[in-house]
Amino acid sequence: MNEQVGLIGFGIMGAAIAARLAEQHYSVLVYDVSSAARSRAKELHYTICESPVDVAEQVSVVLMSLAKPEQVRAVVQDRECGLLCSVSQNLIVVDTSTVDPDTSKENAEISEQQGVGYLDCPVLGRPGACGNWTLPVGGNKRYLEIVKPILDTFASRIIPVGPSGYGNLVKLLNNLMFGAINSITCEIFALSQSLNMEPNVLFDTIANSGAGTVSNLFKELGPKIIDREFSPVFSIDNLHKDIALGIALATESGISLNISEIGQELNEKAQAAGLGQEDTAAVVKVYEDLLPLRSEKER
Repeated sequence: MNEQVGLIGFGIMGAAIAARLAEQHYSVLVYDVSSAARSRAKELHYTICESPVDVAEQVSVVLMSLAKPEQVRAVVQDRECGLLCSVSQNLIVVDTSTVDPDTSKENAEISEQQGVGYLDCPVLGRPGACGNWTLPVGGNKRYLEIVKPILDTFASRIIPVGPSGYGNLVKLLNNLMFGAINSITCEIFALSQSLNMEPNVLFDTIANSGAGTVSNLFKELGPKIIDREFSPVFSIDNLHKDIALGIALATESGISLNISEIGQELNEKAQAAGLGQEDTAAVVKVYEDLLPLRSEKER
């Protein structure tokens, strides 16, 4: 019989993880609070479970791919149906979600008290790069050694970065950079439009220049802005959540993140304009409202 792996959360990232596991002949047991997500998973022939504890009772490794810290805490700690309600032995919980370090520390401490292993290993990489993701892992290396064959199915680099919570720390620092690059990319495209610069010329010149300013994110966002293609790979709502977690982390350390805070104001304007579920490239629309095209007389 194929080895079974549990998966809590069947969104974009969770579905990508499930597909890679299935390709490597793991049997995937799925739970998602959303009935629509469960239906999608069932159509793809994954085994559907009734609750997190239902998953945990049948496997030794459970992966989580969830949106918010409160969801991660509930899935682990809920007293009626959380993962820790399971009486199965040698359970290891692996959280690939992007949450704050304190959530992972708390979950790890409570899990250890019940003899359950816990790792935080959020994903560095886009959904389409599943299989080549980097996972910064926080937690006991002993647990990592056990689950590494499973993680190898969807990540090419698995890096122990410290105790519980440090995987999330790396991810939040990374996403603060993401937010800054996203904001400035949207900014220059809107400004160039206001100055009547052909966007394809701008993009092709910079993207192929070899300049130190060029990032993979710029190369991805530019065509989206040019083609007005804002279906979400990573939504503004999700970016806002991650930046808020990063800012809160900095505030606790007595540090002001001036660049991130300004970018967050733009994300909030985008949300107020009803763009929260669109791709982060849609922040350009906020700038376009601020920087309208000059009139013929002004050109």
